[in-house]
Amino acid sequence: MASDLHCPACDRTYTAGPDEPWRCVCGCALEFVDQPLAEGNPLPLSQLDTTDGLWTFFEFLPIEPHVTFHEGFTPLVDAPEWDAQFKLEYVFPTGSFKDRGATTTLSRAVELGVDTILEDSSGNAGAAIATYAAQADLEADIYVPADVKQSKLMTIQRADARPVRIKGTRQDVTDACIDAVESGEGWYASHAWNPAFYAGTMTIAFEIAAQRGWTVPDAVVLPIGHGTLFLGAYRGFSLLNEAGIVDGMPRLLGAQTTGHAPIVEALEDAREADAPDADEREDDEPTSSEIADGIQISMPARKDEILEAIEATDGDAIALGDDPIEATLDRLHRKGFYVEPTSAVAPAALEVYRVEGMIEESDDVVVPLTGSGLKTL
Repeated sequence: MASDLHCPACDRTYTAGPDEPWRCVCGCALEFVDQPLAEGNPLPLSQLDTTDGLWTFFEFLPIEPHVTFHEGFTPLVDAPEWDAQFKLEYVFPTGSFKDRGATTTLSRAVELGVDTILEDSSGNAGAAIATYAAQADLEADIYVPADVKQSKLMTIQRADARPVRIKGTRQDVTDACIDAVESGEGWYASHAWNPAFYAGTMTIAFEIAAQRGWTVPDAVVLPIGHGTLFLGAYRGFSLLNEAGIVDGMPRLLGAQTTGHAPIVEALEDAREADAPDADEREDDEPTSSEIADGIQISMPARKDEILEAIEATDGDAIALGDDPIEATLDRLHRKGFYVEPTSAVAPAALEVYRVEGMIEESDDVVVPLTGSGLKTL
C-alpha cells in the first residue's frame, strides 16, 4: 500500500492517491508518513547483490520498484588531479542523476494508479521522467524552456511525451506547469516538490558509503539548483547514521552560479545579520553565469531544507562565474570525463573551497559528476 503524505510544518496528513496534493495547503513540501529503516549490519560491497541497482537499498525506500531499468551503483572513481573521488552519475540510462528520482517517482505514480503526469524541467529531469513514464505506459507532459537543448528535447519527444515549451525564465516554466496541475491536467511528478523523487536521490549516499566500505567521506561537493541531489545526499547519510550503519556526516558543500545563487545569498544575508562588520566573500565573477543551465533556479522549492542541511553538516555554498566553470569543463574533458557544463560547477567549486581553506589537503572528498556531455549536442 502506498504511503500517505504528511506536512512537517503543520502536521496535516493527506491520503495517498492519484488526486493527492503536490504540496500542503500551508505551502510546505510534503513527506512520506512511512520512512522505513534498514536493520542489522550491512554486507561488504563484494558480497552485496547490486543487480537491482539503487533498489538494492529497498529497505530504506517507501516505494515498491514498479518502474526500473536497474539503474544505479554508478562508478566511484579516483580523480588524482582533483585529489578527490568522482561519482559518475552521468552514466545513468538517460545520462543524468535525475534517473535516481525518476525510477522512484514513476514507481509511486504506478502505485497510485495515475494516468497522466506533468513535470517542469530545464531538460535532464524532463528527459528522465519522460523515459520512465514511457516504460510505465503513462502519458506525460513535460514543461521546458523554449530554448531547451535539442538533445534533451529529442529525448522527451522520442519517449512519446509531449514537450510544452514555455518562453521566459525557468520560474515561468514552473509556474505554467503548476497552473496545468492545478487545472487537473495530471499528477505533478515534480523533481523539486515530490517526496518520491528524493527517495531516489538519497540512494547516492547509500552507494557512496557502500563503495567506500561503509564509511563516509569528509566532504561531498554538489551542485545546487533545486537541491535534489544535495538534499538527497543529506537524507541518505542521515538515515545511514540513524540505522547505525555509519558514524558521522560528511560536510555538504554546495556550488551555484553567479546570478542564480539564492542559497549563497541567503547564507551571506545570515552572516551579515550575525556579524554586520564582517568582510563579505568577494565574487571573482560578478556577472551572471549562463553556461550551467541545469541549475539556473531562482526560487528553490525546498530552500529552507537546503539551508538546514548546510547548517547541520557545517557546510557552505559558493557561486561561480563562467570562466572557472569553462576552464574546469575543458580540464574534465581532457581527463576523459565527458560531462555537460553543469557537471563542471562542483569540481570547479572544489578548487575554490581548497583555496579558501574550507577543505583541507588531507580531507577525503567525493564529487558527483551529474550529466553527460552528449546532452550538450
